[in-house]
Amino acid sequence: MNISRKDIDEVNAVLSLKIVPEDYESRVEEIIKDYKNKVKLDGFRPGKVPIGLVRKMYRKPVLVEEVNKLISELLSKYFVDEKLRILGDPLPSEEGNDPIDWDNQTEFDFSFDIALAPEFKIELTKNNKVPYYTIKIDKKLRDAYIENYTRRFGAYKGVEKIETGDELLKASVRELSENGIIADDTSLSLSVIKDEEIKKKFIGQIKGSKLLIDLKKAWPNDTELASILKTDKEKLKDTGDEFEIEINDIERFVDSDINQEFFDKAFGKDTIKTEEEFMGRIDAEIAENLQKESEARFAVDAREMLIKKLKLKLPEEFLNKWLVKANEGKFSKEEIDKDFSLFRNDLEWQLIREEIVKDQDLKVSEEDILNYAKEVTMMQFVQYGLTNVPDDQLEHYAKEMLEKKEEKQKLSDKLYEDKVMAYIKSVVKLDEKKITTDDFNKLYEKKGSK
Repeated sequence: MNISRKDIDEVNAVLSLKIVPEDYESRVEEIIKDYKNKVKLDGFRPGKVPIGLVRKMYRKPVLVEEVNKLISELLSKYFVDEKLRILGDPLPSEEGNDPIDWDNQTEFDFSFDIALAPEFKIELTKNNKVPYYTIKIDKKLRDAYIENYTRRFGAYKGVEKIETGDELLKASVRELSENGIIADDTSLSLSVIKDEEIKKKFIGQIKGSKLLIDLKKAWPNDTELASILKTDKEKLKDTGDEFEIEINDIERFVDSDINQEFFDKAFGKDTIKTEEEFMGRIDAEIAENLQKESEARFAVDAREMLIKKLKLKLPEEFLNKWLVKANEGKFSKEEIDKDFSLFRNDLEWQLIREEIVKDQDLKVSEEDILNYAKEVTMMQFVQYGLTNVPDDQLEHYAKEMLEKKEEKQKLSDKLYEDKVMAYIKSVVKLDEKKITTDDFNKLYEKKGSK
């Protein structure tokens, strides 16, 4: 076998492979002999089919498969031996690959285009400036956090009259036709009514009121309608449209009052005892989340700064061809062309990040990943109002999460990203700016900031 490389430029090269019988013959013959012991053919006992006949039947497909395997093995070994970082996968060259006569040819020449990762150095100093935004805590933001808490721990309460159109009703529903469906004590959610005129009919109604409505127009979703009528979806086609609804009970979702019961539910028994302590907890939580927002925005701006500073040369033509081939049947060339700049930016950042990790010898340990998985798991529990989860239970769920390779890789990538950003933050000049929430959100509306 023989592999040679011809560099087209710094990031494009062509590999030429020559495969001769010595490279593949023993492999092919070994498989043919194995086939001989297994093949079943009329007129021959198992294992007694002549080797020449087996070779005639199977040599060509075996040869094709083994040569292709050999190509993959040789290329992989070559990249390792030569310490080459390639982008994408090798692609057969448009020139230099003649049609193969598998029946008669014994030596095979192949040519592959490859893309090489660019070589570059990252030098950051205080001359490199990155904006760092500190978001101000204002009344609007504080009120939004308080409302989120009181709504999360709110509940449905009985009321006498429908006022908002978001109420939940207990009602008796009767179809206005002979032998029509009757559903007693069923639940109706007014907020999901699709027809606004029908929804308006409910406003002002009290317990005991009766209304005639087109039920299918109000709740056109068959699943919802079947649930209301306590029947199977298949039976809906036999029902009429007009129904009488008698309202038995009215419930409206009401945000929790700010009292000791609310404090205990939200933060654990006796953790918070006064409204002043609650407001302090809210401000601390806001500050923590705003810090995360500031760090996330810094990551966007730092990434953008480095991409502009380094201006990496990439083999764009090759990458475009590779993306088209790799996504054949999933995305059209036009779609790939449209999003190519996003792909390029992501690839540039991946290369930059990997270089920083290598240069600064950044490490993420198994313990780091486990602790982060526990943090993520805890955040999931908090979303359901569970704030006092025992550590052993937390660790159990975290370890379950890490059994999924994709999840573990995602967490590892995030930790490496954080370490890279911490390094960048320590060496560049931070252009610190205080900003309102509204102005901060507008930063993401600017072109190229997403």
